[in-house]
Amino acid sequence: MIARAIFLLLLALNLAMGAWWYVHLSAPPPPEPVSDTPTLVLLHEREAQAMEEAATAATTAAAGDTVCETIGPFATQSSLQRALDLIGAQALRAQFQEQSVENTRGYWVYLPAYESREAALKSARQLNAASVRDYYVVTAGDHENTVSLGLFRSRENASQRQAQIAALGFPARLEERTEVTRQFWIDYERGSDAIDISSLPGADELTQRPRACR
Repeated sequence: MIARAIFLLLLALNLAMGAWWYVHLSAPPPPEPVSDTPTLVLLHEREAQAMEEAATAATTAAAGDTVCETIGPFATQSSLQRALDLIGAQALRAQFQEQSVENTRGYWVYLPAYESREAALKSARQLNAASVRDYYVVTAGDHENTVSLGLFRSRENASQRQAQIAALGFPARLEERTEVTRQFWIDYERGSDAIDISSLPGADELTQRPRACR
């Protein structure tokens, strides 16, 4: 009788244990807790992201607002330096370039060089006899034995002088006189605000023109 009771007790315990395991293994897993704590971002990752965003913003702004121009010419290095100081304080970037320019100094009327000084002086006496007073016999240099008949700023006046002497029977020639001078220009890049050059000496004579940005 006791043995049967023990057997029934053990059977009941086994059934209860089986039912407990069945219930707990079949139940869905509990949901993960929701936390208000922000996701951890390492410091170097945050700095790298910030630098990338800043670079992108700067590139976009520069591409949309940059204006490139050239201003000049400046005849002397002192005027160039003054302009660089003024423009450099307002521009994003500024640099200068130097150019060699051939300028007309005037026009020369003359008789071509003679084979000797005596021949040149003889021609000068003939000019004097024809009432021509403004002449000069060149006695040295590249134009030795040439008879100079005058230097003129205007080509029109030089042409009139040449025609006057030629009408007297002399082989007068007209030659343009030139010289090579240096000029300086400033290339700069600016933002949306224009560069103010009104305080520069001779600002009204300077030329500002657009150029392609590099």
